[in-house]
Amino acid sequence: MKNFRLWAILALVVVAAGLGAYFYWNHEVRWRPNTVTEHQAEIAELLEGAGWVSPGIEGPAIYMVSFRTCPDCLRFKAEQFPDLHAAGIDTRVIEIARREVNGLERSTPEERATVAELWLNRDWNLFERWVQVPASAWTAPGIPPADGDAARTAVVETGRNLVDQLTPLLKDNGVDFAYPLLVWWDQDGQMKACACERRETYRFLREDLGLPAKSDTPLVPAGEEDGVPAPAPAAPTEPQAS
Repeated sequence: MKNFRLWAILALVVVAAGLGAYFYWNHEVRWRPNTVTEHQAEIAELLEGAGWVSPGIEGPAIYMVSFRTCPDCLRFKAEQFPDLHAAGIDTRVIEIARREVNGLERSTPEERATVAELWLNRDWNLFERWVQVPASAWTAPGIPPADGDAARTAVVETGRNLVDQLTPLLKDNGVDFAYPLLVWWDQDGQMKACACERRETYRFLREDLGLPAKSDTPLVPAGEEDGVPAPAPAAPTEPQAS
């Protein structure tokens, strides 16, 4: 009986330790961004050379690779951009018109035209107008078509190639490419990256950039991401001291 009690206590300790480790992993570790230690210069060069658009804030930069109808991307823009802009952080958005898969289009002619225009002319105001309109209602007014224009089609393909180039480089750092892909530098100058598809990842990014873990910006209800008005950028401010 004594041995049985000892084994029972030991089993309980092991189970409790296992549950504690799982709880810590599930609520903390799994959501942390990865520190980029491999291919840093190449990743930075690819992002800087892409056709990103930003509000032009003179401060630290965070790069975001997204596509127009990505609900996780739209949620991050709506919920996090106001705080990032207010903190003097430049949000550099790289929009992609995804390739077709098995003959099925994953972008529209209007999306391809707008992506090409953003890459070519880096117009933040156009980007804001685009995301303020539901994707299905966007007609790309005044924007030259990319389809049938070899130069603009090549620009669209350049964005797709960017994803192809980034994917293995990030994989070497433990990051599986997904949208939105976010890359930034923390206050110690370390490059960080994550496919931040869940809100649970946001607090780590915010803390890296010197923001409180939680935001006062209202959350976007599930399923209502598309058509949510994009927050207007705050006036440029001096970057926070690290």
